[in-house]
Amino acid sequence: MTRSAFADSLTEVTEIRAREPGRVAALLAARRTRPTLPADGRLMLLACDHPARGALAVRGRPDAMADRGDMLARVRTALRRPGVDGLLATADVLDDLLLLGALEDKVVIASMNRGGLLGSAFEADDRMTAYDVRTVVEAGFNGAKMLLRVDLDDPASVATLETCARAITELSRAGLLAMVEPFLSRRVDGKLVNDLSPDAVTRAVHIAQGLGASSAYTWMKLPVVPDMDRVMAATTLPTLLLGGDPTARPDETYAEWAKALALPSVRGLVVGRALLYPPDDDVVTAVDTAVSLVRSVA
Repeated sequence: MTRSAFADSLTEVTEIRAREPGRVAALLAARRTRPTLPADGRLMLLACDHPARGALAVRGRPDAMADRGDMLARVRTALRRPGVDGLLATADVLDDLLLLGALEDKVVIASMNRGGLLGSAFEADDRMTAYDVRTVVEAGFNGAKMLLRVDLDDPASVATLETCARAITELSRAGLLAMVEPFLSRRVDGKLVNDLSPDAVTRAVHIAQGLGASSAYTWMKLPVVPDMDRVMAATTLPTLLLGGDPTARPDETYAEWAKALALPSVRGLVVGRALLYPPDDDVVTAVDTAVSLVRSVA
């Protein structure tokens, strides 16, 4: 694909979307892809699917991710850093980056279920409202990610379990990675809160890894919690650590990541806000630090 096929600015992205929407499919068909797992067996992925669930806050700033141009600039800066393998995102973000030429030779994981909008009465209903498996296969992506929040007091959780199980089975049949992000969740003063105790995360792992007709292509996406070695003893599935919306100082966060990355089942990081919106706004340094932690274990 020649450089002229890509947009040079956000204004041009909008122009292409208005006049030539078929270019997205053409670029997908011509995109240079890469194997999911690098030679060193480690993965460093960025995450940018939070806005599609209405989650725009970072470190107490409620509108941190609201500016599309600023967000895309941060993602493009991060994707250009050596050692960054690819991106996890929804179709709107991936299409923008595809048109800008930022997804060439990158691992791409499609985000599937964004129906559980932040703060809604139906937040536990994580139905598939983004990518479906057929589109992931046709796009030539490496796999898909699904959020699995199980609220034992909410009947909607069983529908989410069923939907995720079906997606895992279909992805396995297609030979594509199925990345599952499981939590046990509950309502606290009307707000859905994930239980990050080691026992709850361990139980969530056991629930998630049993979904689908095959676990051959299933990976876990897990938070870093206390007693992480005990949590990881619950699974043989390859696991990536998520960053979430960090509240600790970056050096404390990096130390936690480094310790967890040394565990046998942990194969890398899939981090968004912690790297794209660091306290000092130095995206390059934040990303390079994360890469060094992932690659130093190889």
